Amino acid sequence: MTPPRKLHIKSYGCQMNVYDAQRMVDTLAGEGFVETANADEADLVILNTCHIREKASEKVYSELGRLRVMKDDAARQGRDVKIAVAGCVAQAEGEEIIRRAPTVGVVVGPQSYHHLPQLLKQAKAEGRALETEFPIEDKFGFLAPPKPDAIRSRGISAFVTVQEGCDKFCTFCVVPYTRGAEVSRPVTRIIEDVTRLADNGVREITLIGQNVNAYHGEGPDGRNWPLGKLLERLAAIPGVLRLRYSTSHPRDFEDSLIEAHRDLPALMPFVHLPVQSGSDRILAAMNRKHTAGDYRRVIDRFRTARQDIAFSSDFIVGFPGETEEDFSATLALVTQIGYAAAYSFKYSPRPGTPAADMREMVPAVAMDERLERLQNLIDSQQSAFNKAMIGTTVDVLFERAGRNPGQIVGRTAYLQPAHVMASLDIVGKVLPVRIDSLERYSLLGELAPRHARPQSSALSQTTIGA
Repeated sequence: MTPPRKLHIKSYGCQMNVYDAQRMVDTLAGEGFVETANADEADLVILNTCHIREKASEKVYSELGRLRVMKDDAARQGRDVKIAVAGCVAQAEGEEIIRRAPTVGVVVGPQSYHHLPQLLKQAKAEGRALETEFPIEDKFGFLAPPKPDAIRSRGISAFVTVQEGCDKFCTFCVVPYTRGAEVSRPVTRIIEDVTRLADNGVREITLIGQNVNAYHGEGPDGRNWPLGKLLERLAAIPGVLRLRYSTSHPRDFEDSLIEAHRDLPALMPFVHLPVQSGSDRILAAMNRKHTAGDYRRVIDRFRTARQDIAFSSDFIVGFPGETEEDFSATLALVTQIGYAAAYSFKYSPRPGTPAADMREMVPAVAMDERLERLQNLIDSQQSAFNKAMIGTTVDVLFERAGRNPGQIVGRTAYLQPAHVMASLDIVGKVLPVRIDSLERYSLLGELAPRHARPQSSALSQTTIGA
């Protein structure tokens, strides 16, 4: 028998790329590839790239330089290693990647990775293969489903893409150019995916999309379903204990989604809702299509529907033209809302976006100082949120063995890691845990009696967001 070829995928950035990497593994399994965590032993290395973070393309080229050395070493040992670049940098850079890094054999955009088998054959025959067009067909209809063993090996939580692309065109963002226009998958296909995962031990599903709450996939009744109705249907699938979704836009919250948080016990009370800035002037320059007031009203709708709901967010500091007054408005919004967690970054221009041509750049020193102030505020809120868990009983979905002997790790409804001493047979179960202490960002506790009723969340016991 011919030994299987080994595949190594290095993913950068967002949850979409984690999901895409798994689907590439599933697709290439039919070509005789098995996944390896060690790039040095791989026959095919794929860099699954992200264009959101600062200097994304430079980091890819740096990694390609290291891979060239590895490829040359393998060639001296008689091994032919293929290198591919996938994802958003591939979509944005295209032929430039092959020009700058001739060691790359395949360049494929995020909408075309279902063509990887053909592209690898083309590269073998012609030396190079490039596909960065947006294909007419839906890639999800051509991807091989994951095998049961692969599903079980990936743990009890899984991502499922339900929507791709974005029509918002924020001035700082490359997504509309690298992922294309908003497209939603049909409801029946998503149900099939989630059922397959649940049948093989997955207990938590996170629905993902660049603008996930703009979901409008065709339902079995022939009508377009909003995200709230999709979640209601998925909550009825046996084995699904928890549902989440990410990432959302403040303009796209229909009543059905708010009501789903009120009515579905499986839908977790933790929403990632990026606002980016608290200044209406900067939000307009970003083309976010909402104001700080609009954002606050969305938060109020959620809190009216479910008292224990909590939020995370994204912030950009130092967007072109941001003044100290604008930044103060961001601090005021953070103080008013109160976050369980948040991500904050200094602005950096992305080639091809409107913001990249804006000239009112904020000095680097000011950006650094503002970012530090914002992160200190967010950290204080997250710390208060976590500390308020001490002494309460919370539900935890257990995921895996911990680092210490006999320790099992799970996550709360708010994605906080929680550690208890117990046997492995609790993995995949949701059990009440009495929280005794806090170690950095992790909660430490012990299993509570199964009849113990989880107490009200930390959010309702702290003053953040009041």
